[in-house]
Amino acid sequence: MGIGGALTDASAETFYKLPKDKQQEILTAYFDKEKGIGYTLARTNIHSCDFSSGSYTYVDSNDAELKSFTLEHDRQYKIPFIKEAIAAAGGKLTLYGSPWSPPAWMKTNNNMLRGGKLKPEFYDSWALYFTKFIKEFEKENIPVWGISIQNEPMATQTWESCIFTAEEERDFLKNHLGPTMEREGLKDKKIIAWDHNRDLIYQRTQTYLDDPDAAKYIWGIGFHWYEDWSGGDQMFDNVRRVYEAFPDKPLLFTEGTPASFDSSRYNDWKMGERYGRSMINDFNNGMVGFTDWNVLLDETGGPNHVKNFCFAPIHGDTRTGQLHYTNSYYYIGHFSKFIKPGAKRIAAAASRSQLLTTAFRNEDGTTVVIVMNQTGKEAPYFLWINGEAVTLNAKSHSISTIIF
Repeated sequence: MGIGGALTDASAETFYKLPKDKQQEILTAYFDKEKGIGYTLARTNIHSCDFSSGSYTYVDSNDAELKSFTLEHDRQYKIPFIKEAIAAAGGKLTLYGSPWSPPAWMKTNNNMLRGGKLKPEFYDSWALYFTKFIKEFEKENIPVWGISIQNEPMATQTWESCIFTAEEERDFLKNHLGPTMEREGLKDKKIIAWDHNRDLIYQRTQTYLDDPDAAKYIWGIGFHWYEDWSGGDQMFDNVRRVYEAFPDKPLLFTEGTPASFDSSRYNDWKMGERYGRSMINDFNNGMVGFTDWNVLLDETGGPNHVKNFCFAPIHGDTRTGQLHYTNSYYYIGHFSKFIKPGAKRIAAAASRSQLLTTAFRNEDGTTVVIVMNQTGKEAPYFLWINGEAVTLNAKSHSISTIIF
């Protein structure tokens, strides 16, 4: 389906605080198919998230009919940034939106932050809010491919968050969001369920998809990787379980960042390796697309209004104008630049335990094989295809992309 990252408020604000030549460098680095790593997929936040400078919504308080709905806030940074990204990508970028919380007055805790739940009397208003977001974005000439129902519906965070049990998310979808999207002429827009970690992905998916009235509205299942911040084994088998049980529902990685921000770790190789390990394993277990978290952050790992600072593949120092490329950028690029939308995964098996591999056949007939060595020991190997082989070498702590 594609590989890309999130175009958040924080990314957009940082972008416009940098010199014009650095702005162009970033656009080329991410979205240019020849000079950059060719991102084709993007996610954005529906009103505020933690990676915004403050909490905000698109409507006035207690406006259940949403008559005050406006994108005025997003016109300063986010909308122009998304438009520039689309242009840099050649005029097309598959974009989807995710909400972190309904407006405070719609929730049981009367707060966009710290969890709480959507009040049942506002289920229809919140469902309509999604359709307003899509229609207003498209009036800005930004096509919206789809939405997810709720970012991290099982996490009570110090930032924007909202709790849905599996049954609540299912029922909100089948009785409110799905029918409202259809009634508003948006049946073709895709709806992603879950949008949280691999740990509960199978149980949640089973609850949604065992109900045919909910399943008919679900395009696929989104997931994150934060179930294991240590960077070890990350429950990849759970992704496979969903793929095996529900092969007609695509699996999309919707968010991941490798660590909390610490500027001394700009060159930490483990961060890129986490991307490589995750992408190879998730692709091999049925994932069809990958969306990184913020594409760009500043020298603090923000802006973030609750101090939840973290890493991005590129950081822009808004004081000096300098760009810092972490090795995460290059690890992601080993996939995004060469595996094209529409590619089919083909079988690849590593004969050495220290190697990880995945392979794809692009629509143009080229085959892409990615080989990663996450150990400190060099690994000579054969690339073997139908009885013919070529000798290659995976250096320690390396990733390679082979194309033929």
